[in-house]
Amino acid sequence: MEHGASSPEQDEVSAKIERLNAILRRLGSVVVCFSGGIDSALLLRAAHGVLGDQALGLTAVSPSLPPGEREESAAVARAIGARHEFVESHEIDDPSYAANGPDRCFHCKTELYSLTTAEARRRGFAAVTSGIIVDDLGDYRPGIDAARKNGVHFPLAEAGMTKSDVRAAAARLGLSIWNKPASACLSSRIPYGTSVTRERLARVGGLEADLKALGFRQVRVRYHELPGGTPSFLARIELPLDELARTLDPPTRQAILDAGKRHGYHHVTLDLAGYRMGSANEVLQGRSLKVLG
Repeated sequence: MEHGASSPEQDEVSAKIERLNAILRRLGSVVVCFSGGIDSALLLRAAHGVLGDQALGLTAVSPSLPPGEREESAAVARAIGARHEFVESHEIDDPSYAANGPDRCFHCKTELYSLTTAEARRRGFAAVTSGIIVDDLGDYRPGIDAARKNGVHFPLAEAGMTKSDVRAAAARLGLSIWNKPASACLSSRIPYGTSVTRERLARVGGLEADLKALGFRQVRVRYHELPGGTPSFLARIELPLDELARTLDPPTRQAILDAGKRHGYHHVTLDLAGYRMGSANEVLQGRSLKVLG
């Protein structure tokens, strides 16, 4: 390849960025559902670049938002220079959401998209957008149904963007979080059928925050309640496979145990299968462990 020439992969990402910009230009003015993750950050960056103040990022705040994500989303929006605001979300008050059935995400996103579409209408924005990408369309995602029912647009998916495309585009556009690990709401750590409560969310979020403070970047704390007369709480920790060995270092192991006890867990365990996205859905497909509680 000649010096300065672009690769086919770079050309493809460039073409997808142009398609994304064209989609946003066609929408005219947008509210971006901005979680602070890399997908919605790229969408906000592109929308701000194309539409300026006709793009607004809205971040929903509720007990299921992981600790630190509110501050990080504000910092990312400031770095982009985009308009950005917070809105209170009250999905935890919806009994259908709190019951934590397999359709929990539908009820959560219904609350989110109802809020954002109402805000968009009130402020005169033409469309509500979400950072859904092509990869999301294949997993079990009832929240996508809620988005479609509320008329939400998916510019990244429409432009054909995968996760690798998003990271490459974000790096090219100078987003500092281009390699940020995937995240999800804290409710996804509680097994289906175990109700979502503020106390359970706080236990999950608190332990995850402590594990990140120990230097673990990609962390999931899966919450379980063991059967029996006296409540007994178990934390099943998922980490990337290349980080499992570090948990056996005596000071690190003790720090993890201490953090678990501090957040009310009677048992702190390590999932030897490691971190994998959507592991809570494995039980729906009959492929994985039976969830207690």
